Amino acid sequence: MTEQTNTLRSLIAGILVMLCTGAGAAEPTVLPLGRAVLVANSGDASLSVIDLATHLERTRIPVLREPHHVALTPDGHDLLLGDTAANELLFLDPHNFSIRRRLPMADPYQLGFSPDGRMLVVNGLLRNQVDVYDARTYQLLHRVPAKAMPSHMDFAPDSSVVYITLQKTSRLMAIDLRRGAVLWEHEVSRTPAGVMWWNGKLLVACMDTDHIDVVDPATGDVERHIVTGRGAHQVFRSPDGRLVYVNSRVDSTITALDGATLKVVRTYKVPGGPDDLIFAPDGHIWASLRFAAKVAILDPATGAIQTIAVGRSPHGINLGTP
Repeated sequence: MTEQTNTLRSLIAGILVMLCTGAGAAEPTVLPLGRAVLVANSGDASLSVIDLATHLERTRIPVLREPHHVALTPDGHDLLLGDTAANELLFLDPHNFSIRRRLPMADPYQLGFSPDGRMLVVNGLLRNQVDVYDARTYQLLHRVPAKAMPSHMDFAPDSSVVYITLQKTSRLMAIDLRRGAVLWEHEVSRTPAGVMWWNGKLLVACMDTDHIDVVDPATGDVERHIVTGRGAHQVFRSPDGRLVYVNSRVDSTITALDGATLKVVRTYKVPGGPDDLIFAPDGHIWASLRFAAKVAILDPATGAIQTIAVGRSPHGINLGTP
């Protein structure tokens, strides 16, 4: 062994010691992860986790089959996500969206907790059933047959009734939550999807039309229509309660309505079929683009849009907790 070889080996050993011990270098800086946005990629059996600040995808989490919608538990401990074709409910960490556990459940398409936090309602879109669970134990309390494709839901403020849109039959159904009994079922405009309680009325987005219906929650009677755009699909309230947003997937628009009058305030063109929305702390609106494999970030003040690539058929979207 030559002297040069020994010298080289000693040099390499010294470098390795420095790397392992940190000698001769500053203490490494650990950057904490900020808030993230979860996007359920229904066509890719995956979840995209996007950094809220940098707009970069941190990771993509595989699931079994077809994730769609999410709901935060009343105590904020878990974020529930339904994997419909896999027939399982995923419990995610709401901070980083890692999977904590899985619970077998029949066709969990749309999920919602009653305002009092006592019941979890799950729409089985393909099984034509609405299941009511105890929100604490996840014990099934009631199974209510639905005629065809129970889709979206919202609740009466006192948690007495859940309202379910039945897409294929163009009807709206009201269910007494305590008894699991159907109170009424009434025809609305074609192919209803999103439904929301608003100022004592129900707003129902109807996909095979260009409008939302204003419905009497006591009877299911349609009182009037509000034109928003073709393919009206979902309805959302702004964080301050002053505006109602309607996504129209065919026209690819997001329409803002005045919360008091329900008159159109502004319409934004958002190519790609906007579906679900979240409202970021900086005032921007994030929308899953169902037909474009992207997420849009809309500045409602200027109408400017930025897009981020995600998986196929992005659907449910959620802003992680701080």
